Amino acid sequence: MTAGTFRRSFPVAASCQSRTRPHTTPRLERSSYRGPHCPGGRTAHVTTAPRRRTVLAAALAVTSAAAGCSVPEPRRTAPTVDPAPGKPIASARTRRALLLQIAAHPDDDLYFMNPDSQRLLDAGVPLVSVYVTAGEHTGRNRIKGMPDTPPDRAAYSSARHQGLRQSYAAALGLPLFTPWRRRVLTLPGGRRAEIDTLDRGRRRVELVFLNLPMHTNRRYMALPALWHDRALELRTHLSAGSPVTRSDTYDYDQLVGVLVGLLDRYRPTVVHTLDPDPDIQLSDEATRRRDSEQPGYADHGDHTAVASFTWAALNRWVADAVRDGEPIPAFTATAFRGYYNRHWPKNLPPRLLAAKAARLVPYGGDPSWDCGNPSGCGDYGVGGERPLTNRKGWVRSTHHRWPTAGPALAEQPDGRLAAYGVLGLRAVRWRETAPGVWGEPADLGGGPLAPALGSAVLDDGRVLLFGVRFSAIDGHGGRNRRELVLLEQRSPGGLFLAWRGLGNPERTDDRGRRVGAPVAVAAPDGRVHLFVRNADRHVSTRVRAADGTWGSWRTLPGAAEVQDGLAASVDGAGRTHLYAAGRESVRHWVDGAERTDPLPLSGSTVAAAGGDLYYRPPASGELLGPGGDSGLDGFGGVVAARSAALGTVLLGTGEDGRVRVRTGDRVRTRASGAPGVSAALHLGADGPTVVGLGADGHPWSWRP
Repeated sequence: MTAGTFRRSFPVAASCQSRTRPHTTPRLERSSYRGPHCPGGRTAHVTTAPRRRTVLAAALAVTSAAAGCSVPEPRRTAPTVDPAPGKPIASARTRRALLLQIAAHPDDDLYFMNPDSQRLLDAGVPLVSVYVTAGEHTGRNRIKGMPDTPPDRAAYSSARHQGLRQSYAAALGLPLFTPWRRRVLTLPGGRRAEIDTLDRGRRRVELVFLNLPMHTNRRYMALPALWHDRALELRTHLSAGSPVTRSDTYDYDQLVGVLVGLLDRYRPTVVHTLDPDPDIQLSDEATRRRDSEQPGYADHGDHTAVASFTWAALNRWVADAVRDGEPIPAFTATAFRGYYNRHWPKNLPPRLLAAKAARLVPYGGDPSWDCGNPSGCGDYGVGGERPLTNRKGWVRSTHHRWPTAGPALAEQPDGRLAAYGVLGLRAVRWRETAPGVWGEPADLGGGPLAPALGSAVLDDGRVLLFGVRFSAIDGHGGRNRRELVLLEQRSPGGLFLAWRGLGNPERTDDRGRRVGAPVAVAAPDGRVHLFVRNADRHVSTRVRAADGTWGSWRTLPGAAEVQDGLAASVDGAGRTHLYAAGRESVRHWVDGAERTDPLPLSGSTVAAAGGDLYYRPPASGELLGPGGDSGLDGFGGVVAARSAALGTVLLGTGEDGRVRVRTGDRVRTRASGAPGVSAALHLGADGPTVVGLGADGHPWSWRP
């Protein structure tokens, strides 16, 4: 991609403004605060310092709250993406891979999205990182032994931004204090952001700082309030030394509009986000407060709010394209867990942990450094060995919110392969046009979908696809709902029936948001077993009978909590096995009954073939199976498959990001080509085939 293409300008102000919907309720100059508590858990919102033209509306709102604590309807419903199939999708031939990641704070990408981001950057994929808050917090940037100084939020924000420049310079293999090109980026609605750019050959990093505040004037968390409050407006912080010298204001729609504008500017093929649907609170109340987790949930409130804004923006970006008759943007999305990392066994092997922590050291910096930034040379509390000695252990794991084993594969009647995945928040099908050559994606609709598709192939060759649909993600008091959905093929290799909702094992929208990635397996008796992790961190299942009818949701027996990334398989006797990585050990069910045999502890990775378990111990790259060490060391998801001719074949990713396959006693590595975003395994009559999805959103094949 040429520099001119990568730096594509925003549209002129008039067309940018058209992306921001008009407001139908008054906006207030300063932050709202929580007023008297209302029956049913609601809170009356009272505002301070309203604009002159909103005084009457604000008074009416307070009167209404006092009378009945009524909450006004949302300003509008978020745009709905047409789930019908057949929409055009942007061609892989017209785009180059680009990673865009959206974080809440100036270290979320380093703590939670690596090593995935670093692997893509090392492969030459340009990286754009957007930071929504200024990261100013209390304005204190000190470590033990430093003199106490008055808080300075502008300086602390500037020091954290400098730390990011140091970290990404190191990621490009450049000296820490390499100068960046810093300038002002004009955003939709005339808002401004700082954009810092650094190149090394064809590799490029851009950092975009929106600088919204972390707290309101009343000390409430600003981004969660902005997500929920229809009347709130936030004023941006000014970071010391920034080329942006004037603050702007944001309300809910304006932030979504700016994120849509950034997506439209960069046209990413890979999007990294934080977790919009974190686990329900795990810690006791005192620990939760000490660890800065939001009430009720096991993550920071800013992470959840920014992730929700991001997924709302992705939804609107796709909806706008469909509405305007444009091709659907072709991107894959991955959401990363945040403070979840603290609560479960660690999963990074030593070498990857050291590399991940090494990216945080220059970000943390040191007060003795001469970096050229008078406000500070990093976020000092994160420097040195502190990432590895921090009791919270965030750096020691990397978890995807919806783990996936890669594209779902099926052999068509003509012997060629079809691959199914999620592209542009919609299900798509790629078909081989010749062995190892893939055509353009065909839209199967169903969106907006979470990134992971489950699949099962029936005895007659028909494919069932399972997804998690964002049936609502409205914010500002609207619905926020997830549901399991099914797409059933009408005939082998042919068209599909209409999408069908399978409901949710949880009874409320809030609990329903916690469901995990669907995993399915077809049994020899014609039944299909569907499994998902539920809000209680247990496993729920629903079974499709041989005649196509579905039973009700039920919870598998057992009190142990498990992680997502379930593994299902069928053994030689036709029994269905399910494995899940638990807090104390791997959990195992056979035909829906929990087994009590003692099993080892896994860091997160489990796979199964023929009823056998494969797993990685905590903080280890070893992959162990029934025969001990499988010889497939690495990190990330593992695929296991078994056939009579080949026995058990294992697919994984080495610590260097390269795809590796073990067949029998032989391990082979895909030595060429960029790392895949995900990969899957097919065992055919002529041997194994690996199909991966590249960072450009297009499949590739490898015959080891």
